[in-house]
Amino acid sequence: MSRHADPYCLRSRLSWRLLSLQAALLVALVAVIITGLCASGFVLAARDEDRVIDAVQHALTRDAQGGLMLRATPELKQLRAETPDLWFLVRDREGHSLSEGAVPAEFATIGGALDHISQARLGWQLFEDDPRKAPARLKRVDADAGNVQVITATQGTLTGAKAVLMTSLMFLGIALPGLLLMGTATLIATPMIVRRAFRGLDTTADQARRIDIHQRGARLSVDQIPLEVVPLVTAVNDALARLDEGYARHKRFVADAAHELRTPIAILNTRLESLPPGPDKTRLIEDAARLATLAEQLLDIQRLDRCGHPFARVNLVAIAQGVAAELAPLAIAAGYELALDAPETAIETLGDTVALERALTNLVQNAIQHGPRRGTIGIRVSKPACIEVTDEGAGIPPEQREMIFEPFYRLTPLDRGAGLGLNMVREIVLLHGGDVSVLDGANGGACFRITLPPIRAK
Repeated sequence: MSRHADPYCLRSRLSWRLLSLQAALLVALVAVIITGLCASGFVLAARDEDRVIDAVQHALTRDAQGGLMLRATPELKQLRAETPDLWFLVRDREGHSLSEGAVPAEFATIGGALDHISQARLGWQLFEDDPRKAPARLKRVDADAGNVQVITATQGTLTGAKAVLMTSLMFLGIALPGLLLMGTATLIATPMIVRRAFRGLDTTADQARRIDIHQRGARLSVDQIPLEVVPLVTAVNDALARLDEGYARHKRFVADAAHELRTPIAILNTRLESLPPGPDKTRLIEDAARLATLAEQLLDIQRLDRCGHPFARVNLVAIAQGVAAELAPLAIAAGYELALDAPETAIETLGDTVALERALTNLVQNAIQHGPRRGTIGIRVSKPACIEVTDEGAGIPPEQREMIFEPFYRLTPLDRGAGLGLNMVREIVLLHGGDVSVLDGANGGACFRITLPPIRAK
């Protein structure tokens, strides 16, 4: 069994993917910058001078003449071993000095002028001067030899902790603020951009929701939708065209079949009339009548497409009077009374007179055919635009009241009806923007209620 993927939010997915891409690009940019600075010597210029000053501070003492000297401490030994190009210069306020390594000439004599400075960094501009020139660090510290001035600049590598710290600070100072800024902009801007880009698609979706079986030739608009979605909309339009073509072929087939049936049915009725009276003749005539009704109902289905548009004003009272007059003999012959309850004033709606007459006729014929052949069949017209047909039969179970409007549905398997009459009623009512429902009758039985949109007074 194949597993269908769940729908996803395009705005959210785009936002997070763009954010991930930006983060990766920023990290790569920081890596390129650090690599480039390492290649140019800038990172090596960021010295671990504090380590040198601390080692010199703890090793510094005075000799017997009062001059400055260094004790061979473990820290100083390790520093010398790890830093081949180590240099530093120590001065006190009395003019004594001590140096080690190749002290750059520019720093050899500068200390005297900075006796009043406790600490400073001396160097060059990064991109305008030679980055291989090491900056110097000046700091005044208290050692065993007293308060002294230390100037140094190492050319060795940073300690592991300080290298990690420096890289972290560079990332936090460059990448993280940029990532936060771009991420915020992405999370805010991406949904707005996607919403604006797909605004036309919402209109197309609304058009698709309004398509129904009675609206042939409907197509979805491709205006103002992204080019990436146009193939999908085009494919849907092609599918709608194929459905229209297939539906038209089906309708033509049904109409042609119904027309072809009318001639042999008419011939059959003529031959049945020539038979001698008797129960068999009566049953055969009834069967032929049902067959003729089925053919007419099939033709009625085709006529739905030709209902007048725009609709005209229709008087429901006049329609009910006409149907009652036409079907009264049939109802009386079947053992019923037919009662009409309608006001003297007109009750109007917009619609097709022939189609509404057919709908009401089907309801009355349905009551005659499926009733107990006794009691009263009532037709009632009321405001604002409602027609009810009631009978005194067994009624319709609530669980089947929706299904009876489906084509070819029968309440009982032995029902001899075609199962198209109520479906035709529903299609006609829906075509007029109305509703048909089944209720319990006031005197038992069923009540079919057609509710149509009234004509509003201006």
